[in-house]
Amino acid sequence: MNVLKFGGTSVANADNIKLVCQIVANKSRNEKIAVVVSAFSGVTDLLLSAAKKAASKDESYKEIVAEIEKKHLNAIKDLLPIQSQSALLSHAKRIVNLLETLLDGCFLLGELSPRTADTIIGFGELLSSCIVAETIKQTVAKSEYKDSRELIRTDDKFGKATVDFGRTNILIKAFFDASDAEVTILPGFIGSTENGDNTTLGRGGSDYTAAILASGLNSEKVEIWTDVNGMFTANPKIVKQAQPIESISYQEAMELSHFGAKVLYPPTIQPALDKNIPIFIKNTFDPESFGTLISSKPDKSQNPIKGISHIENISLVTLEGSGMIGVAGSSKRLFEVLSDNAINVIFITQASSEHSICIGIVDSESEKARKAIDKMFEVEISQHKIDPCSVENGLCIVALVGESMKNHQGLSGKMFSTLGKNNVNIRAIAQGASERNISVVINQKDVNKALNSLHERFFEDDVKQLNLFVMGVGNVGEKFLDQMRQQQKFLRENLRINARVVALSNSRKMHFDESGIDLETWKSSLENSESADKNQFIQKVKNLNLRNSIFVDITANHEVAATYGDYLQDNIAVVTCNKIACSSEYQNYRQLKNISRKYNAPFLFETNVGAGLPIIDTLKHMVASGDKVHKIQAVLSGSLNFIFNNFDEHSSFHDVVKEAGVQGFTEPDPKIDLSGVDVARKILILIRESGYEMEMSDIENKSFLPKECLETATVPEFFTSLLTHAKHFDELYEQAKSKEARLKYVAQFENGKASVGLQFIEKNHPFYNLEGKDNIVLFFTDRYVDQPLLIKGAGAGAAVTASGIFADVIRVGNN
Repeated sequence: MNVLKFGGTSVANADNIKLVCQIVANKSRNEKIAVVVSAFSGVTDLLLSAAKKAASKDESYKEIVAEIEKKHLNAIKDLLPIQSQSALLSHAKRIVNLLETLLDGCFLLGELSPRTADTIIGFGELLSSCIVAETIKQTVAKSEYKDSRELIRTDDKFGKATVDFGRTNILIKAFFDASDAEVTILPGFIGSTENGDNTTLGRGGSDYTAAILASGLNSEKVEIWTDVNGMFTANPKIVKQAQPIESISYQEAMELSHFGAKVLYPPTIQPALDKNIPIFIKNTFDPESFGTLISSKPDKSQNPIKGISHIENISLVTLEGSGMIGVAGSSKRLFEVLSDNAINVIFITQASSEHSICIGIVDSESEKARKAIDKMFEVEISQHKIDPCSVENGLCIVALVGESMKNHQGLSGKMFSTLGKNNVNIRAIAQGASERNISVVINQKDVNKALNSLHERFFEDDVKQLNLFVMGVGNVGEKFLDQMRQQQKFLRENLRINARVVALSNSRKMHFDESGIDLETWKSSLENSESADKNQFIQKVKNLNLRNSIFVDITANHEVAATYGDYLQDNIAVVTCNKIACSSEYQNYRQLKNISRKYNAPFLFETNVGAGLPIIDTLKHMVASGDKVHKIQAVLSGSLNFIFNNFDEHSSFHDVVKEAGVQGFTEPDPKIDLSGVDVARKILILIRESGYEMEMSDIENKSFLPKECLETATVPEFFTSLLTHAKHFDELYEQAKSKEARLKYVAQFENGKASVGLQFIEKNHPFYNLEGKDNIVLFFTDRYVDQPLLIKGAGAGAAVTASGIFADVIRVGNN
């Protein structure tokens, strides 16, 4: 005979109960079965709430009773034909009347004893089981109902009674030996004392009821039917990539269920383990799915980690002081006082110096624990031998669980390094000698990031999820998003990177979607979203606290550049094409680099200098390998190169500048390009990345623009001034032509001095044949003396700049 247990969601309503009946009917064709039923989903909480309200003289408990009654009566009417409803409706109403009588008594007395509470919260199972039993009778003729209180004997520790297995097994065997029913339906969760007092087996105790019955019957297996496909490698509500666990040992299941895997009540495992009875976790709504098998058979999986679990709302209580060192009995007194106050200890760690003991308990008991401990050690505290007990709230325990962990080296290191890389601070660590689990205490706000990053590390074939927060969706931003969309599949299949855009913002709107923005429809999503606010954007990014977060700045905005430090110190990588931060005061540049290093948050700005060209990356590798840069010559403005390559006697300077803007080669305000400020910023960044300290004011800017052009206040005024001074530009062209030279805007650094300005480049120079919008950089170093290292290619345009940003994002992914 086998035992099936159906949880609250499985019997939440009439439609679900019909599925349960179908499963039971199919199973009963081949074997006798016992069916254990939980209360309807949410009903136990309603009963507990009603009891508390009644005891506190709140008459709204009557409304809760009415809600419970309605829920069950409606289920009866939906499940049974009219002619079969009457008896069951009357029975259900009698149960509800008894419940109301007990609650009225609590109201009148103004108290709720543990004994009465156990009776009240057991009504959910009594109601649901009789409804399910009557419904099963419609399809299985030889079925009967049995009250579990007549079979399961416990002590009188109300709330979580201890089962008397000797007496219980005798009663179970006697009943089922005498029964010829194919299906026996029983309420879960409840039992009774020898005196007939109602007791409960703890929240989730219906699982335990099934295991108790299976143990008494020596069943071949227990099936726990719930609303998920078994136990998962992590909580699927938090970790979307969580996978069902096909097979797991009793000990591993016990560890996972203890650490918050709510699909199974922890005490369920022991009776099955004692009799070596396999437990199957099955899905009522997907009955053909295999689910999870819990047994003593070893699993053949290569992964030593079976799951990652966690317990929220934990407080860390620390007792420390020199008066504990070498003093026998300190630990005994600590745990004794906790036991006397019925405070459950979830987590323990102690320094080998005996200077401190740290324990984890639930938040709700932290104040009670603090007072009790301080009272126990009040003499030592008054003598300053021991410090007053300290309590840290708002924490969470995260545990790696696996039977084979003891046979694999380095798992702890991988766990700690993964958390460290994601800026998750570990407050305490515990690992048992069995090495079946490694537990850490972290801040509760980091639990989402911690679980996802650990799951990614141990279960997702090293696929790294990148969460992008993009600010700026103009020409370059749009190209970047288009490249992201095109390459998402390639990145996942070839680089093991899952890149998602979680947020977008322009100057008017911002849009967040934690599950990832659809890059096919991002424009409409952004347009229909909330108003943009830089401070709110930063706060939302921090509040989401996602692993591998990257802020992507595709603007030229000073205010946005000023926020990089806020992101970096929260372990959020920054990728930017905005040159303002890296060309600001040297102290600010240096501080950003230091923050990046301190918080292990990459700060990448390849596109600051050469759009998609790997100039900065190449320079970093040269410097890192010990080479030293002495001289730099460069044409660093693709827009200026385009302008001077297309400016001739047939095209006015004004028209060529206009065309450069149309093609997206210049900034919205082209004066930034033509004034040389943009080039000066670029050479400054290269100088700093070469290891030299320099300010923007140290660079000599030899502007070719007339003073009037430089002093214009608006873009239209600037273009008008270009027409006014057309002769000046024509003369520059003629002068170059007469020298058989070409006009190039060159940046130079040598002997600690830097300059930018227009030069006449002769035919034998490497810059002479630089075409279109190309950039070129020459590095003269210790190793590249006679022939400089030359980097050349397209240095302007939305597509190449976007590809440079994309390359930096991939660098973060490969970090």
